[in-house]
Amino acid sequence: MKKILLSLSLLSTIGISITKAQYASEYDGGLVVKLNDDGSKFIRFILWGQTWFQDYEGKNVNDGFSIKRARVLAYSQINDRFMILTHFGANGIYDHNLTPTGKSNDVSMFLHEMFLQYKVTDNLAIGAGINNYGGISRGNGQGSINMLMLDNNRADWTTLGLSDQFANHLGLFAKGRFGKLNYRVALSDALTNTLDGNSSTVIQNGQEKYLGKAILGEGKYAVSGYFDYQFLDQESNALPYRVGTYLGAKKVFNIGAGFFNQSNAIVKRENDNLIGEDVTHLAVDVFYDAPIGKSSSVTAYAKYQNSAMGDSYLQGNVVGSGNQFSGHVGYLLPKNIEEGKHKYRNRIQPYVGYSYRDFKGLIKPANELKLGGNWYIDGQNSKISIEYQKSFDQPKNMDDMITIQAMILL
Repeated sequence: MKKILLSLSLLSTIGISITKAQYASEYDGGLVVKLNDDGSKFIRFILWGQTWFQDYEGKNVNDGFSIKRARVLAYSQINDRFMILTHFGANGIYDHNLTPTGKSNDVSMFLHEMFLQYKVTDNLAIGAGINNYGGISRGNGQGSINMLMLDNNRADWTTLGLSDQFANHLGLFAKGRFGKLNYRVALSDALTNTLDGNSSTVIQNGQEKYLGKAILGEGKYAVSGYFDYQFLDQESNALPYRVGTYLGAKKVFNIGAGFFNQSNAIVKRENDNLIGEDVTHLAVDVFYDAPIGKSSSVTAYAKYQNSAMGDSYLQGNVVGSGNQFSGHVGYLLPKNIEEGKHKYRNRIQPYVGYSYRDFKGLIKPANELKLGGNWYIDGQNSKISIEYQKSFDQPKNMDDMITIQAMILL
């Protein structure tokens, strides 16, 4: 006990404190190193990890244990005008991509984000680097430490691996708010090597690939933006990540709209000629999170998106030319809480989610139903989640999946 007290005293002396983000509303937890007496200059470290156990209907290479995410984020301010943020991490570590000596090309820590930011006025901040600002929807800007469902709806990350690296673009951004209107816009240097290949990829007649920049040398930049009017409580825009659930800590009702455009991003071959096609995404969405009574709350999100991507472009069954809808609802079960007790400890939150995608390249629409729940052992800092997914467009022996997640956030 004396050693613990001595250690805490030492941390306080050198200006280091540990805070807990109970509901991770504004990413204000983690380890804080104060660089001056009043704490206006600081470095904040946030660490989190998510481990999964999955069991698919039938045999699947990803059955069993895995590390979904292992992340470290740090950001620092020397005054209220300047900020720098770095975000490292590894994703998707399975038994089949681990190696005897840890030298795997498929498993590696990489730079998710690094951007510099300067506050011009109270209504405008600009920045540059690898960042998660821009459009298309709230789901496309979803953070990974406070999701309502087990994971984000994959179709919300429409640009992932096509114009960006793992949902983060390289370029310039501007953000801010005017009254209750929040905005973020970005000019990005689009990805050259995409999930569809690179400059050496051969495109056959009738094929469409997201490789305009690599093969045609066109479609270098993408422009995007997202605007949402926040009718009730105002959400923090200090960092780019949108909160999935506040567990009733705020009363939020937002209506948003976003866009994304990249010229000549799609390449298709017609009669031995290579032709470029523009990509445009347009989305509208609504988010609601509010307390109910003294201890429960509801969280709801819905999004509609239209994508124009060549004639019938398709990447898997999650990105394509056409229309999509997704939504989810969660309910934090009420609990008798004694005065002074931790409000977010040992809480249960069941939820349901649905995704529907009607893309031109699909034979029939793709859709999934997800049923699950979160057990908040200690708020968002420690939780266990379980989710069942039914995919209605998959073969009978591949249409069911159950996933269990354990997560710890510092």
